[in-house]
Amino acid sequence: MPPKVASVRFTVTPTKIDDLGAISDTSPDLSSSSRVRFSSRESVRDASRSEVYSDTSLATTAVDQASEGTTNPMDSAEDRSQTSVTEENSKLLDLDCRKNSVLYQNHTEDEGDSYDKNLALFEEEMDTRPKVSSLLNRLANYTNLPQGAKEHEEENEGKKKTAKTPRMGTIMGVYLPCLQNIFGVILFLRLPWVVGTAGVFHAFCIVFACCCCTMLTAISMSAIATNGVVPAGGSYFMISRALGPEFGGAVGLCFYLGTTFATAMYILGAIEIFLVYISPQAVIFHGDGAAEQAAAMLNNMRVYGTGFLLLMSVIVFVGVRYVNKLASVFLTCVIMSILAIYAGALKSTFAPPDFPVCVLGNRTLSSLHFGDCAKTVEEENMTLVTDLWNLFCNPHGQLNATCDEYFFHNNVTLIQGIPGMRSGIISENLWSNYLQKGEIIEKASMPSADYLSVQSQQYVLADITTSFTVLVGIFFPSVTGIMAGSNRSGDLKDAQKSIPIGTILAILTTSLVYLSNVILFGSCIDGVVLRDKFGDAVKGTLVVGALSWPSPWVIVIGSFFSTCGAGLQSLTGAPRLLQAIAKDGIIPFLRVFGHGKSNGEPTWALLLTAVIAELGILIASLDLVAPILSMFFLMCYLFVNLACGLQTLLHSPNWRPRFHYYHWTLSFLGMALCLALMFISSWYYAIISMVIAGMIYKYIEYHGAEKEWGDGIRGLSLSAARFALLRLEEGPPHTKNWRPQLLVLVKLDSDLHVSQPRLLSFASQLKAGKGLTIVGSVLLGDYLENNAESKAAEQALKHLMEQERVKGFCQVVVAQKQREGLSHLIQSCGLGGMRHNTVIMGWPSSWRQSDDSRAWKTFITTVRVTTAARLALLVAKNVSLFPGSREPLAEGNIDVWWVVHDGGMLMLLPFLLKQHKVWRKCKMRIFTVAQMEDNSIQMKKDLATFLYHLRIAADVEVVEMHDSDISAYTYERTLMMEQRSQMLRQMRLSKTDREREVSDHA
Repeated sequence: MPPKVASVRFTVTPTKIDDLGAISDTSPDLSSSSRVRFSSRESVRDASRSEVYSDTSLATTAVDQASEGTTNPMDSAEDRSQTSVTEENSKLLDLDCRKNSVLYQNHTEDEGDSYDKNLALFEEEMDTRPKVSSLLNRLANYTNLPQGAKEHEEENEGKKKTAKTPRMGTIMGVYLPCLQNIFGVILFLRLPWVVGTAGVFHAFCIVFACCCCTMLTAISMSAIATNGVVPAGGSYFMISRALGPEFGGAVGLCFYLGTTFATAMYILGAIEIFLVYISPQAVIFHGDGAAEQAAAMLNNMRVYGTGFLLLMSVIVFVGVRYVNKLASVFLTCVIMSILAIYAGALKSTFAPPDFPVCVLGNRTLSSLHFGDCAKTVEEENMTLVTDLWNLFCNPHGQLNATCDEYFFHNNVTLIQGIPGMRSGIISENLWSNYLQKGEIIEKASMPSADYLSVQSQQYVLADITTSFTVLVGIFFPSVTGIMAGSNRSGDLKDAQKSIPIGTILAILTTSLVYLSNVILFGSCIDGVVLRDKFGDAVKGTLVVGALSWPSPWVIVIGSFFSTCGAGLQSLTGAPRLLQAIAKDGIIPFLRVFGHGKSNGEPTWALLLTAVIAELGILIASLDLVAPILSMFFLMCYLFVNLACGLQTLLHSPNWRPRFHYYHWTLSFLGMALCLALMFISSWYYAIISMVIAGMIYKYIEYHGAEKEWGDGIRGLSLSAARFALLRLEEGPPHTKNWRPQLLVLVKLDSDLHVSQPRLLSFASQLKAGKGLTIVGSVLLGDYLENNAESKAAEQALKHLMEQERVKGFCQVVVAQKQREGLSHLIQSCGLGGMRHNTVIMGWPSSWRQSDDSRAWKTFITTVRVTTAARLALLVAKNVSLFPGSREPLAEGNIDVWWVVHDGGMLMLLPFLLKQHKVWRKCKMRIFTVAQMEDNSIQMKKDLATFLYHLRIAADVEVVEMHDSDISAYTYERTLMMEQRSQMLRQMRLSKTDREREVSDHA
């Protein structure tokens, strides 16, 4: 009889991405033919099928019986029935696949011929040189909005959304958005001050360390992003799917807070540019002294910042299309401003700009309060005092007035603030010059008479205390924004190629710009001008603007608009990040922020973002907001590196990134660098951010929704568990490490309720959450028929274990007989070295009055099996009278009858019970035998040794029992022995009766 031959076909049928709701977003891109077969035969019918490409393919498996060969006439009717059903299912599945193919062909015909040409991986972008009109069209349609924002706006306008092929390449889709997000307010407002304060050498180290951190993070991010499509949510999606919902939610919220505080930072930067450099007369609050002026400026920042935030929130709420239309304008402002800096630095080599700075001795004077940089002037052969004289001398306007000692003994000098690249000023700016708050900015190379100065408000003063760590925290936000490309992976023509190349190229470009600007600022600008943060010495002129060419207004206007644009983009992206977290449902109290407009716009999330950004604006200081922002971004980058390194080390089957230039050592190096920068910039901010992330983590762990995303932490737990189990197999545990590992045997009734739930309470009190606890039960019947009931029994046991706070595992065995099931549990529970060494069971109740002898027979058999397995046995009698886990005893005694030498088991059990809060106030009493026999003396010595090692000798009362006191114990023990003997006798009698019945039957 020829054997049956079966053909297995794996059919891959393209379909729309909208039809694949059950397929994970992290699954890799599949580009394959429409019909792929793996068959047990060499020839497969219909092998010639048209090949079509799709972003995601639906795999359908059909198993057909082969038509070759003859059918055995002796086959049963059941086999023929199963074969016919299999053939019918195969035809139905094949018909379904053909329908899907037809639907997909119609879909491709509607969308055009370009649909099937966009999935060739690593396709070279722009093989031919693009036309000028095509390039201008792409620049005109440039957008820096997060993925999905533009589509929501189009739906709000009532436009019919047509399916379009992703057309963005590396430059327009990744490189330029990353460039625009990385360059920001710090470059124009704080980088010159960082160079002047830290010196060229330290500033170069700060910039290089921050750029290395983002470069290593970008390598890890490229590996994660090319392992699948990254939808809205960006870094949150990558971390949550790689490290689990707990880490993802914690770091996602930290990243959301960082993006929200970035909005506040950009708004504060824009207000600073507006009030200090564009329109100083627009200030609302004024002050007389230096301290009052600083406080008034903070109030001005709060008022204008709140107004700007309200305006931006209205723009984002009304429609992000306005932000989209201005994206190219903001990008142009950034590029033109940077080019103007390089042009001005090059021009200063041959023709330095006229940028005078007034210096008294070696101290820099604030030019906001005087005009001429001189003590006196000659007019019509008369010597007249200047405004500068009146600032330091009293009474005003007199040459014989009493002047400040330092002013009187030092000369006023006019120096060039921008001497140019050929001046050699870099030698003075090479080393650091950190200052304390209120300290005067001085030029160390100029002579000065050392006299005490009474007046200080006329000088340029340091507004904050500076150090290397403070400057790291202030500068780091200028290198963030590297995830702008990965957030838009769905809009890219070839995301697997564009994200790594575009992101790394953008980081290289910005790093080169930052590092070169450090050298240029140190080579062209005097140190006193660099350290003058707000340009007080040069009449409120932006230092970078004075260096630029052709006009300082190129930098001022360009930096203002680019900062406003960055604020709008952060205010647009942060609510969508919060919406993505809320829609996942992992944080219950955030679910309300997953709702919004009818088209999906996150209205409630935008409101919360504006409120949190207002808190940052109320701080009113760019230098105080920047370190907070640095903490959140550094934590996010730390976990991106951890996710990549962890997935690489675990060798997960789903870890198949298309970007191959990564290594786990680079990921862990980036993680260590992020952690170091967190504590370098601000150790207390680092601790606070970690505490916030830890609280969110624990909240999600206890109250969040359970999500199974195949994260790396679960794989790490499995690897750690495997390693620990293998270590336990190396040898038996030492006596000092021995503790009871419990197997609790419970009985379930017909409603799947535990008949003796206090057994679990006793086990919980005995373990106190330590060691191994397995709760086992037996269901009678056949496993094939009672499989569902066994699963329900396991769930019931788990629920009861949660109520009794028992940390452990449960196992339900289905067997034909109760004794066999209990024997299987005792033999097979546990894994490797993690096995039970103690069995807890209840004393059979009412076994004397019961006509059914199976109860006590099962008990005796379980005792014998436990003894054969060389396990300890704890039998709880009257367990229903035991205290519950929530019923602490105010007083009482734990009596130990030290009669049988058991190796210390009776000493250990009450000691473990007293560790639990229920038994903590109870006193331990040990009853011993008073006769001075040899074995009694040895037992007393052992008792003293046990009490000494347990460190409880002071809390134990030892009672010696005499003949008159031992009667109660003797009676109880005698009664138990009689009950056990009666059980054994009945077992022997029943065995004899069965043998007699068998012989009579024979």
